[in-house]
Amino acid sequence: MKNTTFIHDDEYYYEIVRLNIKRYRLENNLTQQDLADLTGLSRQYICDIENKSRNKHLTIAVLGRIADALNIEISKFFEIKVMVTQ
Repeated sequence: MKNTTFIHDDEYYYEIVRLNIKRYRLENNLTQQDLADLTGLSRQYICDIENKSRNKHLTIAVLGRIADALNIEISKFFEIKVMVTQ
C-alpha cells in the first residue's frame, strides 16, 4: 500500500464550501432568510454554515438542498475562487 500524505484537512474543504455558499447566495441577491425559506432550513442554520467561527458541518443532503435553491450544480461549492466579503 502506498504511503499517502494529505495536504488538506476537513476544515479546509468546509471553508471552501462555506465561502461558496455565501458567494452564490450574495450573487443571487438573497438574504440568509431568503435562502432558509428556499431550502426549508432555519435562518440560524444558514448563518451557522456561513460563519467560520461556528464551525458548522453539513451533510451532502443539506448541501444538495442549498445547491437546488441556488439553481447550481453541487460541484460548484467545491471550486476554489476568491470571494469578496460583504
